[in-house]
Amino acid sequence: MKNQKIKYSVLLVSIVVFTMLCLIIKNNAPKEKAKTAYLNVLNWTSYIPDDVIADFEKEYNIKVNYGTYSSNEELLAKVSSAANGTYDLIFPSDYMIDLMIYRDMLEPLDSSRLSNFNNINDVFLHQEYDKDNKYSLPFLLATTVLLYDDEKVDHLSSYRDLLKPELKNNVILLDDQRIIIGALLNAEGFNANDTNDNHLEKAYEFYTELKPNIKAFDSDSPKSFFITGEVDVGLIWNAEAILAQDENPNLKISYPAEGFTLSMDNYAIVKNAKNVDAAYDFINFLLRDDICKRIIDEYPYISTNKNIKTVPDNELNEILSRGTYIENVGGDIKKYDKLWARIK
Repeated sequence: MKNQKIKYSVLLVSIVVFTMLCLIIKNNAPKEKAKTAYLNVLNWTSYIPDDVIADFEKEYNIKVNYGTYSSNEELLAKVSSAANGTYDLIFPSDYMIDLMIYRDMLEPLDSSRLSNFNNINDVFLHQEYDKDNKYSLPFLLATTVLLYDDEKVDHLSSYRDLLKPELKNNVILLDDQRIIIGALLNAEGFNANDTNDNHLEKAYEFYTELKPNIKAFDSDSPKSFFITGEVDVGLIWNAEAILAQDENPNLKISYPAEGFTLSMDNYAIVKNAKNVDAAYDFINFLLRDDICKRIIDEYPYISTNKNIKTVPDNELNEILSRGTYIENVGGDIKKYDKLWARIK
C-alpha cells in the first residue's frame, strides 16, 4: 500500500512537471503574428472626421490608409496612374461616376451586403449618371452658394453681382474646373453642361470681366479666406459656407438666381480592389444613422440619409429643382480642358 502511494505521488509529480514544461515551451515558442486587414480609401479633403475613421478601425480591426484629392480630375488621374489594387474605396462625383463606368474602372456593388442600405433617401437614388445604382451609392450632396459679408457688401443674389468694381481682389472661387465653368455658363444664361463653342466663349468673356475681382481659387478650405478676413465674397461649397458662418455671423448665404451646380459624391469600389470586404464594412459603417450624424455635424453638407434631416423637405425640393448636376460631356471635355487652361 505504501509503495502504491509512492508510485502515485511520483506519477502526479511527473504529470505536473510535464504540464509546466509544456506551458513553458508554448509561452516561449515564436508567436504567429496576427493578420491585419487593410482598406485603401481615396476621398475629398475635409469629408470624414478623423475620429470616425479611428472608431471604424477599432470596431472592425481594419487599418484605413486614407488619401485625399481636391477635384474629380485629380481623383481620376490618381486612380488611372496607380497599379491595380492600389485603391479600394473612392468617392467620385456624379459625372465622374459616369466616366469611370464607361472606362470600366468600377466594380458593381452588391447592396444585399449592406444592412444599412435602406437608410438612403430614395430621392437621391437612380440618378442619370448611374440609373440603377449598379456602381455607386450616394454619400453626401454638395451645392455651390454665394457667401458674402453683409456688413461690408450689399446683398448678392446673382453672379453678375460679383462683377462690382468695389469687389476688386475680394472674391474667392472654388478650384474646380467643371463647377466654375458651369457657373460661368449659368451667369450667361446657359446650362452648366453646355458644350456649344459660342456659349463657352461667352462664359470666358464673363470670366475676363470677373478676373480683377478674383483673389484666389481654393477647393480645400475656401472658408479660411473668410475667417482670416482676406475676402468678403465667394462662390464656395455649402458646408464651407456654413462653417465660415460659425466664425462670423455677418456672413450670409445666397443661391444665384441664374442657377447653381449640385455635386453628388458617391461610394464606389475600384475595379480589381484587393480589400472588397473591408470596403463594404466601411460603407455600411458610414451609412449608420449615428455615424452619418457625426459626419454632418462636422462637415454640414446635405445628408443623403433619410433619418438625418439637414434641410427641411421643402428647401431640399427647391434646391434639387433649381440646381443642376454636372454631367459627363464625353469627348467635349477637351473644350472644358482648353477653357480651364485659359482661365488658370
